[in-house]
Amino acid sequence: MVRPLDVAVGLYGHYESIDEVKHYYGLLAIYGLARTADAAGDDDLWARCEKILRRFPDEIDHPTYNFPSYTIGGISQAYLLATGRMGDRAHLVREYADEMMRAPRDPSGIVIMPREPESNKIWIDAAMATTLYLLYAGLALAERSYVDEAVRQAVLMYDELLDPDAGLLHQCKNVVGPGLYSQDHWGRGNGWGYLALAELVAALPADSPHRAGVVERFRALSAALLAHQSERGLWRQEIPDDHSYEESSGTGLILYGIGLGMRHDALDPARYAEPFRHGVAGLAGICINPDFSTEFSCPGCLAPGEGKDKGTVKAYMTLRLPYLDERHSFGPLILALTEAHRHGITDVRLRNRPHAL
Repeated sequence: MVRPLDVAVGLYGHYESIDEVKHYYGLLAIYGLARTADAAGDDDLWARCEKILRRFPDEIDHPTYNFPSYTIGGISQAYLLATGRMGDRAHLVREYADEMMRAPRDPSGIVIMPREPESNKIWIDAAMATTLYLLYAGLALAERSYVDEAVRQAVLMYDELLDPDAGLLHQCKNVVGPGLYSQDHWGRGNGWGYLALAELVAALPADSPHRAGVVERFRALSAALLAHQSERGLWRQEIPDDHSYEESSGTGLILYGIGLGMRHDALDPARYAEPFRHGVAGLAGICINPDFSTEFSCPGCLAPGEGKDKGTVKAYMTLRLPYLDERHSFGPLILALTEAHRHGITDVRLRNRPHAL
């Protein structure tokens, strides 16, 4: 048995040992480490986060990013500034928040893929990048317009990509073809949308004019997700399909959101506490190995498949299979474990079997 925060730090250390931590999923892992430092009240861990972020932008070999804010550490940089740290980076956080405010959008105002602006391609993954960065930049810099836009992006994407029959989100629109939605209810995609709403629930003040609408959407998505938790406590790659594999990164994001929702009075613990505890136990026991390697995370995808299969449920379920240490896994798992600690879970049992795939 291991303490949740020790597992969180172990996960980050393992990730750092196998790859340079960058890309959007790496920046989410850094954010998870910062949340771990906050949950632990650990000054040394906060210092480690700052040391990591000071490598950005100049000491990192950056790939091509959809969001330029990634070059300075993205969400994690804005979050540290909002906690009163790294004040010398305020000008950079503002510079990239202003860039995000000017980024291309579709006619409804949703950020679009910047390299194909004429296509108006939107994808739920962007809720994580835009909402969290602008939220914490706005709180750090006392810039209300950033917070307003953080809410706007999360709400617009939720409303546009919602399947009202299922209560769950599709990943994208205009990627399969003009005016077409992907057919999925993808685990990590729903996790991205849920994460954005959950962070707003946690950070918006009680008197915010946005709060009621955010909480309403958050509760609706929470209820829709809860209905599909597996017997082992996880959520699946294609959430409503019992034949789909249980997927770790989406599960991590969903558990983190449930934890935030309960702590900030948006979700009733009488309904959500036991599924949360069951989910944490499943996530640790099925998806995290004793060496802190990870299992069952879907590789990156955007409307996968070719021809008639593109963006179909079949493509999401079969064409992007998980593998050991898939890089999207680390941030969501770390975040879920920080909430496990905050909800009084003192230890978890890790997986004790050879890796799955």
